[in-house]
Amino acid sequence: MFTLVVPHPSYHQSFLESHQEWAGAHQDGAAVFLAEDVKSPAGFADWVGKLLDAESAPEKDGIVPCTFRWITEGSRYVGAIAFRHHLTPALLNSGGHIGYGVRPSDRGRGAASWALRELCSHVAAQGKLDRVLLTCHDQNAASAKTIERCGGILEDVRMDEDGPLRRYWIDLQAFSATD
Repeated sequence: MFTLVVPHPSYHQSFLESHQEWAGAHQDGAAVFLAEDVKSPAGFADWVGKLLDAESAPEKDGIVPCTFRWITEGSRYVGAIAFRHHLTPALLNSGGHIGYGVRPSDRGRGAASWALRELCSHVAAQGKLDRVLLTCHDQNAASAKTIERCGGILEDVRMDEDGPLRRYWIDLQAFSATD
């Protein structure tokens, strides 16, 4: 059974196993770019602190306050999901409110859909937004399917530096009604 947890240093070893599976690819929702070192216990703990601080940090250089949660199964790190509290022009164009990533060995098990539903329920309960924006690259059929399963309505397809990008809106009223 999946759970969403606040990032914690106790997941260090399991995160490293996941990180190795990604083989250098971008890990959506994890904000690894904030880390100087995830391999050492001290570096990992420092990164976890930065993730926790990001929730209340003021906007700086286009980086907005963001809530990070980890998708876990018992003591195993499965992936990450991030909620950006508001949209800048760049996020409105191509980043969205929510990003997520599931470790390669756990894909196809429903972790991303489950986490997206959980996060949308949490955001809906806060009552600050009526809808959230999610994006995925046109060739990422699995992510498009995940977003659509969770109620995402395609607004448009735009070009970014990596090619066509699909932009979806999820109406949060559907989630507040089920709470």
